[in-house]
Order: sequence, then C-alpha cells, then structure tokens
Amino acid sequence: MDRVILIENAPSGHPKVQYGKIGVLLINLGTPDATDPASIRRYLAEFLSDRRVIEWSRWLWYPILYGLVLNTRPRKVGKAYAKIWNKERDESYLRTFTRSQALQLTNRLSDLSSVRIEWAMRYGQPSIRGKIEELQRSGCERILLYPLYPQYAAATTATVNDESFRALIDLRWQPAIRTVPRYHDDPIYIDALARSIESFIPSLGWEPDMLLTSYHGIPMSYFMKGDPYHCQCQKTTRLLRERLGWDQDRIMVTFQSRFGPEEWLQPYTDKTLEQMARNGTKRVAVINPGFVSDCLETLEEIAVEAKEIFLHNGGERFAHVPCLNDGSDGMKVIEHIVREELSGWV
Repeated sequence: MDRVILIENAPSGHPKVQYGKIGVLLINLGTPDATDPASIRRYLAEFLSDRRVIEWSRWLWYPILYGLVLNTRPRKVGKAYAKIWNKERDESYLRTFTRSQALQLTNRLSDLSSVRIEWAMRYGQPSIRGKIEELQRSGCERILLYPLYPQYAAATTATVNDESFRALIDLRWQPAIRTVPRYHDDPIYIDALARSIESFIPSLGWEPDMLLTSYHGIPMSYFMKGDPYHCQCQKTTRLLRERLGWDQDRIMVTFQSRFGPEEWLQPYTDKTLEQMARNGTKRVAVINPGFVSDCLETLEEIAVEAKEIFLHNGGERFAHVPCLNDGSDGMKVIEHIVREELSGWV
C-alpha cells in the first residue's frame, strides 16, 4: 500500500507527497517510433549526437551528421527496420521485449510490495527522464537503474547513467540512486547463455562447425583510452566455452555494427564469416551475448545480412541463436541481478 505524507505546516493547497517506494528502471538502447524516414531521422539524430557514442569534435562531426548522414541513412535504416518490425504491435521487437521484461519482472518480484518496475529507452520513448520523474512522483525515494548491457562500455552503460543523472538535476526532491554494474561474468548469466545454446542447436538437425559470439563493436580508439568492454566480451566467451565444455577452436569472438572510417575492435563478424566460408567452413551458428533482447543488430544484421554473406561465399548452413529476450532463462538473469542490487534496500 502506498504511503502518503502531508508536509508539516505546509501552505494551504500543498500537494500530497508519495513516499516509501523503491523503483527499478530497466533501460535499453532505444528504438524509432516507426519505420518512415522522419521517425528514423529523429531517432538517429538523438543517438548519433550523443558524445559518448561519437567522440569526435562537434565541429567535425555535426556537418557530417546533419549534412550527410541524416540525409542519406534514414531511408536505408528504415527499410532494415521494416524487415524485422513487429507488425502485430506496430513497434520494434526491442520495445516489445523490454516492455515484456518489465511486466514479467513485476510478477517475479510480487513478494516485494514496495518495489515498482518501469522501463525506458536511452534514445526514443519512453524516455529515461520521463520515467524517473514518474517513479519519483509515485513515491519512489530510491531508484535502481538497470542498463541492460552485460558488458560495460562508455557508449552504452555510461551514457544511460549520464542521462539519468541529467534528469536528476531538475528534480527538487531527488531519489537515492543505484546503478547496476557490468555482469559479464555472472554465473547465472553465463548459464543462461549456455542453456540457450544447448536447447537451440539440437533443434537445427545439424551441428555447427563454429559458433561465433558476435558483440557490438566500439572504435579501437575507445578501447585504447581505457574502455574495458573488449576484455569483458572476451571473458564472457571464455566462461561460456568452459561452461559448455567445448574446445577453443569451436567458439570465437567477433565484433559487428561498425560505423564510419575509424578502425573498430576486430575481428569483424562479417569479414570473418566471409573468410570462413571461402576457407571451407560449411556450418556456422552465431549468438549475440551482449544483447539482452533481439533487435535490428541481431534480427537483421546477423540473421539476414550475415547469413547472406556466409551462404554467398560458399557456406551451406547458418543459424542465429535468439537472444535471451523475455524467456524464462533471460528473466531469471534479470531477476537475479535486481534482487542482488536491491540488497539493503528491501
């Protein structure tokens, strides 16, 4: 039951203040509202103007962004989104899965009556700012921010935290804040990935010669400045291989989704698949451990584009292992992390 307090000796008409609740805010990267060029342009403008995502000088980057990128990419990106759009709900699957994760987490934490679960997107709607304000108004004096990224990167986890703290600047009564740290080596998370592979591969009717663990890339310059992302991706795959009991030559780390002229973390997923197929590898599966939910980068870039690259260059069998999404193993991870980070608050 919500608690309500009246400010002592407050002027007449002063609003009642809710208090006594704890908020949990699940936050993913973001999604356009639709696949038309205007919606995609609005989304890309917010995403690509983030200084954590593109660290170039604004004097150099903005003329490229507003003069070239936002005038050429929206139509292409919109067509890619249209291929994997959830037409039943008229939204991206990232939005569908993130909403479902929040609803399921609410049910899983039903024993914690003081906890309220919400979800937001770093770019697009619902916004982090709007959800933090909503949680505060509903009586959440403490909020756990959960950036849905197992591996930490400045361009993902840090920018979620940045935006959250910016939202606090405008609040007179600020809630206490905790942020979920990286969990790339958490045993529950590793086990969930392994179980997804163990249940998926038998359904194929064929055995992959190689499993690629494909992570979203970052520019090499970010890594050289001290970003721990590369090391955490490597550790996730090593722990996953050990949990599966596989030899080292059966699983490999690659990086996808590079953008612009800079060198990014290597080996690149697309180039690796091309070379493997040309060298005689016939059967490949790809999993995306860094993505909590399937989205454009997994459903289109891997399941469609990467598959075409592999088959076109001589490969015969290709499969994409779905992300954990809102399945029971994926929800077990999210619940485990939330209960762990709420320790001392509930």
